[in-house]
Amino acid sequence: MTTPEEEPVTEAELHAWLDGELPDDRQDAVRRYLDDHPEVARRFASYRAQRMMTARAFAPLIDRPLPARLKPPFSRRRRTLPWLALAASLLAFVAGGAAGWLAHGWSAPGALSSRTFVADAVAAHRVFVAEVRHPVEVGADQEEHLVTWLGKRLGKPLRAPRLAGRGYELVGGRLLSDTDGPAAQLMYQDATGRRITLYVRPTRDPADTSFRFAHDGNVQAFYWRDNGLAWALTGELDRGTLSGIAEDVYRALNS
Repeated sequence: MTTPEEEPVTEAELHAWLDGELPDDRQDAVRRYLDDHPEVARRFASYRAQRMMTARAFAPLIDRPLPARLKPPFSRRRRTLPWLALAASLLAFVAGGAAGWLAHGWSAPGALSSRTFVADAVAAHRVFVAEVRHPVEVGADQEEHLVTWLGKRLGKPLRAPRLAGRGYELVGGRLLSDTDGPAAQLMYQDATGRRITLYVRPTRDPADTSFRFAHDGNVQAFYWRDNGLAWALTGELDRGTLSGIAEDVYRALNS
């Protein structure tokens, strides 16, 4: 007879974990499952990020009374239902595109894909910087193989910028998949163990080498497009420090 910890983890349990409704005797099993399945962990980190953004965007509106001009001439019981349905519809709509608020300032062609891109970069950062045993697939000791492999999958030559001048050394990288296809993540770490990530994927959008800024809580990101690739530098740093590193990355990639 299997114990609760030995039972296979189901999709329903993953959503219960996300909702904070998972029984205590299944918590460890779900955590181990997410540690062993990084792509699933990344997907649920994205769900969590969307939920947080939805709550921030609409929480003030949910508790606001329905304007008198929108109240239908029904009884009190019937009157509440359209407002609840409206609120639910708004939340569902925003959840579908909540990731987009991160990059709301990008109005150039391809804006939708750019908003999705930076949300994917932030979600991947949250998942993998917390990893202790498996933060990367290929370590910095195999850098030549790493950039050759990732560049081949992205269809573009790839380099790992040197950031030692900023106190960061390459840890390694990994291949990922985002909403538009293959993507890659390079991870760097400083002497204190603080990590930043460089997320990149191919793009057909027009080049826009100007930096754009986005944030979700304490995670900040600078992102741009150049030479057929979209880049996002992400970290839990102040905006000025991260901006300086992003400029170093850009110079290194174009030197």
